[in-house]
Amino acid sequence: MSEPYVLGLQEVDETQVAVAGGKGAHLGGLSRIDGIRVPAGFCLTTEAYRRILAEAPAIDDRLDQLSRLNPDDREAIRMLSAEIRRTIERIAVPGDLAAAITRALAQLGEDAAYAVRSSATAEDLPTASFAGQQDTYLNVVGGAAILQHVSRCWASLFTERAVAYRQRNGIDHRTVQMAVVVQQMVFPQAAGILFTADPVTSHRKVASVEASFGLGEALVSGLVNPDVYKVRDGEVVAKAIGAKQLAVHASPAGGTREQAIDPERQEQPALTDAQVVRLVRLGRRIEAHFGRPQDIEWCLVDDDFQIVQSRPITTLFPIPESGDGENHVYLSVGHQQMMTDPMKPLGLSFWQMTTPAPMAEAGGRLFVDVTRRLASPTTRAGLLDLAGRSDPLTGDALRTILERDGFIRPLPDEGPPEPLPGGTPAPIETDPAIVTELIGRSEASIAASERDIRTKSGEALLDFIRADIQELRRILFDPQSHQVFMSAMEATWWLNERLEAWLGEKNAADTLTQSVPHNVTSEMGLALLAVADVIRPHPDVVAFLQHVEDEGFLDELPTLAGGREARDAIEGWLDKYGMRCVGEIDITRPRWSERPSTLVPLILGNIRNFPPGAGERRFEQGRQEAWENEQELLERLRALPDGEHKAEETKRMIDRVRTFIGYREYPKYGMVSRYFVYKKALLEEAERLVRARVLREKEDIFYLTFEELHDVVRTNRVDDQLIGRRKDDFRSYQALTTPRVLTSDGEVVAGAYRRDDLPAGALIGLPVSAGIIEGRARVILDLARADLEPGDILVTTHTDPSWTPLFVAIAGLVTEVGGLMTHGAVIAREYGLPAVVGVEDATRLIPDGQRIRVHGTDGYVEILP
Repeated sequence: MSEPYVLGLQEVDETQVAVAGGKGAHLGGLSRIDGIRVPAGFCLTTEAYRRILAEAPAIDDRLDQLSRLNPDDREAIRMLSAEIRRTIERIAVPGDLAAAITRALAQLGEDAAYAVRSSATAEDLPTASFAGQQDTYLNVVGGAAILQHVSRCWASLFTERAVAYRQRNGIDHRTVQMAVVVQQMVFPQAAGILFTADPVTSHRKVASVEASFGLGEALVSGLVNPDVYKVRDGEVVAKAIGAKQLAVHASPAGGTREQAIDPERQEQPALTDAQVVRLVRLGRRIEAHFGRPQDIEWCLVDDDFQIVQSRPITTLFPIPESGDGENHVYLSVGHQQMMTDPMKPLGLSFWQMTTPAPMAEAGGRLFVDVTRRLASPTTRAGLLDLAGRSDPLTGDALRTILERDGFIRPLPDEGPPEPLPGGTPAPIETDPAIVTELIGRSEASIAASERDIRTKSGEALLDFIRADIQELRRILFDPQSHQVFMSAMEATWWLNERLEAWLGEKNAADTLTQSVPHNVTSEMGLALLAVADVIRPHPDVVAFLQHVEDEGFLDELPTLAGGREARDAIEGWLDKYGMRCVGEIDITRPRWSERPSTLVPLILGNIRNFPPGAGERRFEQGRQEAWENEQELLERLRALPDGEHKAEETKRMIDRVRTFIGYREYPKYGMVSRYFVYKKALLEEAERLVRARVLREKEDIFYLTFEELHDVVRTNRVDDQLIGRRKDDFRSYQALTTPRVLTSDGEVVAGAYRRDDLPAGALIGLPVSAGIIEGRARVILDLARADLEPGDILVTTHTDPSWTPLFVAIAGLVTEVGGLMTHGAVIAREYGLPAVVGVEDATRLIPDGQRIRVHGTDGYVEILP
């Protein structure tokens, strides 16, 4: 027997999305919660929708055509989706289906008014709300009108916006089915939305209520400014009463109409505080039932709340699990590592195996729990100083939390729990041989790892990697290595502070750190200029590269005049830097060696924008500027009281910075090089598992933790459903914005720059590389789409070492994330580019192509007329 066409709301629950759609399933679940009132109604199941589609075989061809369209071809989508809607609306509802609807209406009252509501199987899901993608019809009266509106709901699965949403999110149109909810209309005095977590701050203990007079449509469609209430622990903690000029009411003839509200009522609250608190209590009950924060639509009828919708809030950042019920404060690791995108499970577990302290995970990101450090007077000051230096917004967010009564319980002053990463190291002598020896040891160790891993497979391979990571950690956290770059950073701070005090020079160290030796990241950008020098004289190669589309192009190059030299130059560059890529701390991200085509636009840009020999000239020019700046500063110091001593001390610090600061980039390069050794071996193992029919595709290993992968290799069995769930989770994490600071209440604490010394309209950030530059802003979110001309200013979310090849072509840098010692800042200083980082929403507030002025010395950006 087939599924029934009609089910009462009380016959379905939230597990039956496939039958009742997202809305119907949630309403069914709501109607089962004790104390929650839901207007009576029934659900036309997805079986009814399939029955309708079977009446029109032509729709199948249209769906094929639709799936082949480019998501950006709006005109074609509009025409084809309209055609599908017309076809569905014209299908006569079969007799047995119409009879089932009529019987259900007779039980509820045929003359009553109804809301007819779309309920697709891909809406109100934990990972994608699809809110507003399909249609709802209010105040529908009479059996014939209800049947007509049911057909419209089925057709609304193919509104232009719903089709475009699915295309953009990679959802197959055939996999989405449409149920329809028919519910008795309620005619409320007030209606609105309740969020059981604050939608602005994500605070899980603060509920937010929006209310207006009449039906909720006025609020949902943006016709009124609603009243907004914030409720915490059973009391209203904030409220703003909106001027509600319009209400939407039911029309006697069916449908709805807008109605002006009397001026004396416009600023009256739609709810009393007591009603708001009672509503939030109902919301907490609903949240407990569904197990996650909810976005709830409610109506107030005769002082009684009726719930007409509840869906998960999909925009909240998940909270790391602590399990102890205590308050916690978490700092984003991604903001330190310039990688705020989510990581796949294998990437997360490699990072956890590498890092000295366990990290909390949430939303595919890593966090450090700093609660104990903030609670202890011994470590608090050091943490605030370090966080504030690297990112003032993080420092301010932590201070904001500390100012709140009782969130962090102070610990007795018992000394530090453990040394702070980045704390003061032991003194070290300024000797260039130390750096060359550290680099030599690291390279020898990686070469040994690469040699030994070749003979390993199966469980032995995973055991080898687990053991070898201890060697990686020993090198990465070598005390001498730490001494080298920390002493360089301290010397930088010393120079900036003293030279501003003695000479009034702001950020003096910025020019002094241009073109230092041993900076593997800045050398990478200059080396790609040298690759362009090899290719530039060969027009056939340049023409060929302009049409590269796949990864086989290196093998095709030798057939062209100059192609062999071009291939050798690119492969030589890849041998040294090919293990790098965007988001390289995640081992699962594709490396340049795996996708060399991503380099082609960068090489072509260098050929177009630079003359031969630009790389060497650039390095030499930076070195010369740094030397001349050093001489000038020392001369000015000698003219001061006690000048010889000041100049001598300053010279010692400049030597220290120039000898050691280039090494700052090396430990991560060594780590990423070793990760790539592991990755190549693991992908070979994955290919074996694909051949053995254990895995469907080799990249499936990226969705397993290291331990889970070990089990798969050992047992030759994998949980396909787990991999499928992890892929869905990862997709949902990509839509989230990583918070700098997150509390265990789920609150995203943003932090602010406390500065009032800047021009009106300036965008504030952190000054990381001195100088002032004007130019055209190029807002680039994807390195592969970078199209820059000399003099452009790069505006992006964040940069990691993979962005360095672009730095040779730009005149300045603005990023949303970053600190004084993050990669973008280090390279900007070395290349002599004015840079401001940590500019909130820079990629949204600065239009692409806009002329801007970057104040790298004072830390702000002006948008020019």
